[in-house]
Amino acid sequence: MQAVVYKQYGTPDVLELKEIEKPVPNDDEVLVKVHAASLNYGNLVLLKGEPFLSRLAFGLLKPKYPIPSGDIAGRVEAVGVNVKEFKPGGEVFGDLSRSGWGGFAEYVSVPEKALALKPANISFEEAAAVPMAGVTALQGLRDKGKIQSGQKVLINGASGGVGTFAVQIAKSFGAEVTGVCSTRNIDILQSLGADHMIDYTKDDFTKKSQQYDLIIACNGYHPITSYKRALTKNGTYVMIGGSGHQMFQAMTLGTWFSMTGSKKMGSFLQRANQNDLIYMKELLEAGKVKPVIDRCYKLSEITEAFRYFEEGHSQGKVVITM
Repeated sequence: MQAVVYKQYGTPDVLELKEIEKPVPNDDEVLVKVHAASLNYGNLVLLKGEPFLSRLAFGLLKPKYPIPSGDIAGRVEAVGVNVKEFKPGGEVFGDLSRSGWGGFAEYVSVPEKALALKPANISFEEAAAVPMAGVTALQGLRDKGKIQSGQKVLINGASGGVGTFAVQIAKSFGAEVTGVCSTRNIDILQSLGADHMIDYTKDDFTKKSQQYDLIIACNGYHPITSYKRALTKNGTYVMIGGSGHQMFQAMTLGTWFSMTGSKKMGSFLQRANQNDLIYMKELLEAGKVKPVIDRCYKLSEITEAFRYFEEGHSQGKVVITM
């Protein structure tokens, strides 16, 4: 089978499309014929080995996982004797980030806990866009942010992969949602149901009088002190994405602010979870969430896809088709 592999950390140029052996599922695994995969920030971490501390999990001197992809959607080809939830021919989607990665390939063999049945009302490409970004948004809002109906919620970086899901999921919880994006993405946020849009090229929300009960930072450049000013007295700030400097501030100053005041501030890392993937499936089937796809690339165009994705300006997700 064909797969995208790499042997050293670096730029997208280190990625190679090669013929490798088709996997065979063990007793507890599902063999999936992959129809589509998608790119996330985690794929860039795997590719570059940055930040350096990530190498403790992904390989200190060279990559531990040779195929750097987590999100997939496809059809079950075969199952191990102990698999109970899935049958050959079933359509599935999943996050392989806790199961050895490996999604940039025609086939992948994974534990059944990494998968859920694909919603019948969306395509394989749309399904592949969901797992990591959708669950990140869900866990950030619900678990870390403790979102409540009626709250004023601001999503900074609302037009990206996680941000587009965060806007829709926050609305599903009954929040009043403000999305921050560039001029060209205002229409996208409006179509997703955002109540208010802020064009960061024209306005700085941290310098306005409006305050928010919950701020989800999917991207951006503001120091944590600016986010603190934009929170209500008992507000919560959750840093999901941004620069290494912002992550450091969230882990240090955020912890201090949380301990010494009424505002809760910190960072958050998504954890793959089958129950949350099923939750996303239900939102998708109910029409409460719809994936936003910027571009689709063929597996043979993986280098170009990574180059586009690392520019950081995609509207929603970048998808790879087989």
